[in-house]
Amino acid sequence: MKWPVGFEPNRSSVFAHNEITIAAAPDRVWRWLVRAARWPEWYSNSADVTFLSGNSPDLAAGTQFRWKTFGASVTSRVIVFDPPRELGWDAHGVLSAYHGWLIEPDGAGCRVITEETQNGIVPKLAWWYLRPMLERGHQNWVESLKRKAEAGDP
Repeated sequence: MKWPVGFEPNRSSVFAHNEITIAAAPDRVWRWLVRAARWPEWYSNSADVTFLSGNSPDLAAGTQFRWKTFGASVTSRVIVFDPPRELGWDAHGVLSAYHGWLIEPDGAGCRVITEETQNGIVPKLAWWYLRPMLERGHQNWVESLKRKAEAGDP
């Protein structure tokens, strides 16, 4: 994972890690993942995705977007874009975060890893709540991504 300075797991108040194996080609998984405008259709912790820059419906390097996740409004910018291998964006709202994705070929499909770090006063005080909440929510995200990617293209 290409962590931005200050968001490395050992320098963050909250760190969450999830992974899953998906029986689909990495490029198909990538297409579902970068199609951010459609996240709310299949990922329950995503709503109101609005592109501030870039070309909706897909994320690209430098794309800025506003969205709701876990009920909070955040503004994000894609800072890592390496198709179909690695994607990452920052998030700013009531806290600051970095969310990254790795897609690694694995036999007949791929292994998908997603990790998030959070900094700020809220994560510092509520790490004990935020970490398991993120892990549950992101498990939902990777399982939903698996179902979509294994069913076909977006």
